[in-house]
Amino acid sequence: MVHNSLFLHKPEDRMTNAPAPAEPVPSATVILLRDDPEFQVLMVQRHHQIDFASGALVFPGGKAAKGDSSDEWADLCRGWEELDDTQRVLRIAAIREAFEEAGILLAVDADDRPFEGTCDADTRKMVERGERQFIDVVREAGVRLCLDRLVGFARWITPAFMKKRFDTYFYAVAAPASQIASCDNFETVDTEWISPQTALRLGETGERTIVFATRLNLQLLAKAESVDDCLDRARTRPVVPVLPEMIERDGKTFLTIPGEAGYGLTCAVFP
Repeated sequence: MVHNSLFLHKPEDRMTNAPAPAEPVPSATVILLRDDPEFQVLMVQRHHQIDFASGALVFPGGKAAKGDSSDEWADLCRGWEELDDTQRVLRIAAIREAFEEAGILLAVDADDRPFEGTCDADTRKMVERGERQFIDVVREAGVRLCLDRLVGFARWITPAFMKKRFDTYFYAVAAPASQIASCDNFETVDTEWISPQTALRLGETGERTIVFATRLNLQLLAKAESVDDCLDRARTRPVVPVLPEMIERDGKTFLTIPGEAGYGLTCAVFP
């Protein structure tokens, strides 16, 4: 997952004398939630050979693919008419990433019943590598993606000084109770259902790598007591774009984010 990696870099890695910042690439992240045995979120561990966020514990996600914007999705998605083009593409991307990285398919059959099958590992790898189109997999399964189930949770934009930049939308959703999450052994090497509080504690002790953006979103999750509570909070909280900026103060480098984003924290020592 590339989006949270922007805070792993050291100050000396920043671009200097660059003529113009890179254009952020549209990306999407899915925050899968469950209440059994307690309020938990699904996180995946990035492969150690991935150039961004290697080894970090993150939410499934990645950049939008060309196939995510096909008009043919109109008949294969629930909630299509209620969304604009941007949200359609990003939500399809989020669901595809959950399928690829975690083996979870957020879809319903022709009778509007939740998909309860198993996501074939080989098919997931083929989609991830571009050898098969996700839309073909969905069409052959006879299901429709549940775009309407995703709830906007956050939006983070990679700082302008970074060489690679992403404009990432985070979506929260209740995970299907009957599906079993599993890593893809390609970009991710492990999947873990974990309470937000436990994930934060493991990050603080150094037992897990939890990067800045992930940590702040875990803190938001930790305020909720259940899936419904979390989704209700997200529906009433405006999604404010977070574009972190660097400032120098008293010989230290700090990251600043908008106070209206709802994280409480507006300034933190970098990294």
